[in-house]
Amino acid sequence: MTLSPLLRRLAKIVPLFILLAFAPALASFAHQKAAPPPSSDNSASSRLIFSVDPARSTLHWTLDTTLHLVHGTFVVKSGEVTIDPATENASGQIVVDATSGKTDNDSRDKKMHQEILETARFPEIVFRVSRVEGLATPPSKSQLKMNGAFAIHGASHDMVVPADIEFAGDQWKGTATFVVPYIAWGIKNPSNFLLKASPTVDVTLELGGSTRLAAKTP
Repeated sequence: MTLSPLLRRLAKIVPLFILLAFAPALASFAHQKAAPPPSSDNSASSRLIFSVDPARSTLHWTLDTTLHLVHGTFVVKSGEVTIDPATENASGQIVVDATSGKTDNDSRDKKMHQEILETARFPEIVFRVSRVEGLATPPSKSQLKMNGAFAIHGASHDMVVPADIEFAGDQWKGTATFVVPYIAWGIKNPSNFLLKASPTVDVTLELGGSTRLAAKTP
């Protein structure tokens, strides 16, 4: 049994119409398969900026000698550190005014500034932060390890500084304790024939300030 010429022509045309009818749907499906999924990276919005309030911050230090313990302080000048808790990467710095150092002994302070720290040449002590480990999310009382470089007397030294931090709303306060081997770092030994000083200084850095979320990058 043979098909008429009209039926044979329809047999060729109908599949073409079907293909044209479904072409938009097929193109849309192919685009959806090829398009990458939307990004779910919210790391920019989860970064926290820690601003230091100098009025609530002080650097305390203690030097042991054969005669007595020497206690001193420095004023914290400024500070801001940005931390990504997801990656533990950080950036920023805490700046201490070296010229503000005092021990409540004028002659000793004069020697410290002129001969030991040479603060006229090196007026700032700076801790540049590159990584912070241990910050809880959301922010709460934490024990941190702050990795960075401690710059003093014209030289920079890699350090890992332990710190305790706690929060009250958008306010925070923290305490970092560490040892500075100042003689090994090339700073003059203050010892004389009557007094022998320890080769290290014990430092306690008390900080306070506020936090805010970093702005999302476009």
